[in-house]
Amino acid sequence: MPELCVGERQWAVPGGSNLLDALNEAGLNVPYSCRAGSCHACLVRCLDGMPIDAKPEALAADKREQGWRLACQCAVVSDLRVALFDPRSDGLPAAVIGLDWFGDVLRLRLRSERPLRYQAGQHVLLWLGAVARPYSLASLPGEDDYLEFHIDCQRPGAFCDQARGLQVGDELRLGEFRGGALHYELDWLDRPLWLLAAGTGLAPLWGILREALRQGHQGEIQVMHVAREHYLAEALQALAGKQVSVELVASEDFEAALAGLRLASRQTVALVCGAPNSVERFARRLFIAGVPRGQVFADVFVEPA
Repeated sequence: MPELCVGERQWAVPGGSNLLDALNEAGLNVPYSCRAGSCHACLVRCLDGMPIDAKPEALAADKREQGWRLACQCAVVSDLRVALFDPRSDGLPAAVIGLDWFGDVLRLRLRSERPLRYQAGQHVLLWLGAVARPYSLASLPGEDDYLEFHIDCQRPGAFCDQARGLQVGDELRLGEFRGGALHYELDWLDRPLWLLAAGTGLAPLWGILREALRQGHQGEIQVMHVAREHYLAEALQALAGKQVSVELVASEDFEAALAGLRLASRQTVALVCGAPNSVERFARRLFIAGVPRGQVFADVFVEPA
């Protein structure tokens, strides 16, 4: 059987063992959320030997060259020595500068130790102690001097439970910035734009909405937010006008609101974000409405595994 080594610990594992499972069964408590290669919470660095990687495209080429792998996607087939991602040395410090509660939604604002380059709609891995979760950025690069996140704390969870105790001045660590499916393209300047969000799926679309306006978007922009708590209602309404229309929908009125979506142009681009069930409902209605599949971009918030 191949031997797995972390620091001074060394033990045998059955050939073909999933690396994440092998590490956690040994009590090393490697965090994870999705087990699908999306959240990047289970990063490890291969120091000697290489596992079989089922999803090499999930990491950037420079990361892979440095030996980083996603443990959830790797099988141990030969002797392997790895180092676990350590947010204290591998993460970037970021201080809490703002905490605002809107019901169960926390608007968290951080200031990183150094300026960062990112695009509206991207997401980043947040480390709070030993707990890691990916969250979409709601801030607008080049305009906001902070990183903003919208965290739904309605249900108990390792990250949310700790987030409830955060205070201004506390420190988190930032992991990898990643480009999700949501973004704004200059090619869309003259096209109708639909931004459809459920719950805190509004976070990346809030940044993208402001990016579109900053770029001088000429087409109509329709924003729909389906939620129990319309936590950005005032800010959204402040942008509403001749070009931007805002529809705030109660969760129980979701289907009726979807039925009201009418396509005025086949050039419409739709950006969708939220929990899997909500995104599926949006996508189904967009298909019925006639929005071409290639003009629908969706980001799904996956629940922790």
